[in-house]
Amino acid sequence: MSLLGSSVAFQVLTKGTIRHGISTTTRQAATVSVARRNNNFVAPLVRQCNHYYSTTSSSSLSMSKDESFPTWTFDKPCSTMEWSELTSASMSITSSSDSLDEADLVIIGVTTPVSENDDDEEDDENAKEKAKEKEKNPPEPILSAKNKELDDTLGGVLGEIMIENYKAFKHGASIGSMTPATRVVIPGSNSKRYVLLGLGKEGKDFEDKDMTKIAEAIASECNNQKKVSNCTILLPKGAESLSELSCAFYNALYADNRYRTGDKQKIMAEDLTTVTIVADDAGADKEEAIATGKKLAMGMSLTKDIVNAPHNVLNSLGLANVAREIAEHSNGTIKCTILDKKECEKRNMGSFLGVARGSETEPQFIHLTYKPKSGEINKKVGIVGKGLLFDTGGYNIKTAGMELMKFDCGGSAAVLGAARAIGELAPEGVEAHFLVAACENMINDRAVVPSDVLTASNGKTIEIINTDAEGRLTLADALVYADKEVGCESIIELSTLTGACMVSLGVQIAGVWTSDDNLAKELDTASKVTGDKTWRMPLAKEYNDQLESKIADLTNCGTRYGGAITAALFLQHFVSDKKPFAHIDIAGPVWSDKIGATGFGAKLVTEWVTRQGDKNDE
Repeated sequence: MSLLGSSVAFQVLTKGTIRHGISTTTRQAATVSVARRNNNFVAPLVRQCNHYYSTTSSSSLSMSKDESFPTWTFDKPCSTMEWSELTSASMSITSSSDSLDEADLVIIGVTTPVSENDDDEEDDENAKEKAKEKEKNPPEPILSAKNKELDDTLGGVLGEIMIENYKAFKHGASIGSMTPATRVVIPGSNSKRYVLLGLGKEGKDFEDKDMTKIAEAIASECNNQKKVSNCTILLPKGAESLSELSCAFYNALYADNRYRTGDKQKIMAEDLTTVTIVADDAGADKEEAIATGKKLAMGMSLTKDIVNAPHNVLNSLGLANVAREIAEHSNGTIKCTILDKKECEKRNMGSFLGVARGSETEPQFIHLTYKPKSGEINKKVGIVGKGLLFDTGGYNIKTAGMELMKFDCGGSAAVLGAARAIGELAPEGVEAHFLVAACENMINDRAVVPSDVLTASNGKTIEIINTDAEGRLTLADALVYADKEVGCESIIELSTLTGACMVSLGVQIAGVWTSDDNLAKELDTASKVTGDKTWRMPLAKEYNDQLESKIADLTNCGTRYGGAITAALFLQHFVSDKKPFAHIDIAGPVWSDKIGATGFGAKLVTEWVTRQGDKNDE
């Protein structure tokens, strides 16, 4: 990835991780063996680490709280990566209030009558005066029929909570706002904690981003309120986008404990077992929406796991095994093919293999093929993800920020996360090919150096001007494969490709480069639906002059100006001119300095692929 520079240390040797796919007995045996051998524990972990276990067990076993994270081995690379579990709490919806009887935590959604929240229509001075007056003398809350019935049962407690917290809560004017929890004890019944949840203006249609805020608030409260087993949520009729609420809820409770031990592990909502939504319009379609959201969250969880994983755990071998397990747990809808070095050589993938020469592990070209169970296909699409498991910059070594370069596989993480979700959702009408050329950009006596010339699988020759512009070299052969060998009708590609895109759009928006207006619209629609923000960028053909080489067909990078554009132009040399193709640079939103991996891209790809099945060939 051509990002911020960074300093380098030599490649840390890989860790032996015991992961999902290994039986409990095997895990215990390995732990006992390690404990007995104490300091001399490398051998059993080498055997454990370097064998691929293929079983039908759950794909999400996590370490127990007392289990230590085994260190890497000295001689051999790790070939597996553990996956994080989603919270085991179930989510359902009903029109009955019976779940209130068993609930430990009750969250009541409230809306604000428009007349109480129209200060923005006044001029600033009048609005401020009205707001101050309301804070001194809060208006009486107006509750829905169901909430009023509950309030009467509780002796008016809900109304009192709203008045007491009016300054901050304003009767729920701000979506996702919450009151402090209030414990209420009714004689002959268990005590319960009640929290009011702001749903904004009355009659307002919920957008996906609103449901995300609501879900994150609910998840936060379930986590903060300890010893909560059953949570009941009262939502008004018409609370749509339950798939987004479900996805955001499970996503908010994601915690990566794979490399933490003992008390350092962060178990989110540890005691929670059930979440029940009570709404008047409950039905089978709502249950299906909730299930869909959870499947999307599974894809996002895997995306986060891949980006978060350190390089001594996750390399090209491990990523290939992640792909194998996605196929194994897809109910037969996904087929996995892994092309090794020899298979890549047969296809003349000199651009990809040139970068891979510096890797400790051999290159792995991942190809997951999804086909609907019905066999009816309206569209064949390709999704390519950049799979650089670590990027030192090569001989053009990074001078800062190298510790972040494990996220240079963010494109492949989004693609494989989407593949997992697609396998779960099983959309009809679309055949999807998920492709990743996996390797590392490292330094050794075999690694490419500036001035080398590589030949891609379409015959194009590329002069290496900068070894830190390596991602596009691996993508070149993956795009040719998607275009020529697979014959995809439309291709999108995701990569953490340039720091220039981050400078242009910041860290929350991905850039989209395409010359196809219809594809641009499709991606824009998917972006708005999922909340994965994108922005179409200019594809200035005249910048191709920067890629002119004195000795080869083109160079691998241009000047410092317009770097994100020249990167996109470079990739276009490896896809047929008339084929719809989009390059999506996700360098910014794939990572957060606050939380780490964000899961960005998985929902965007899943939505785009699913929608392709609805379209007939034109």
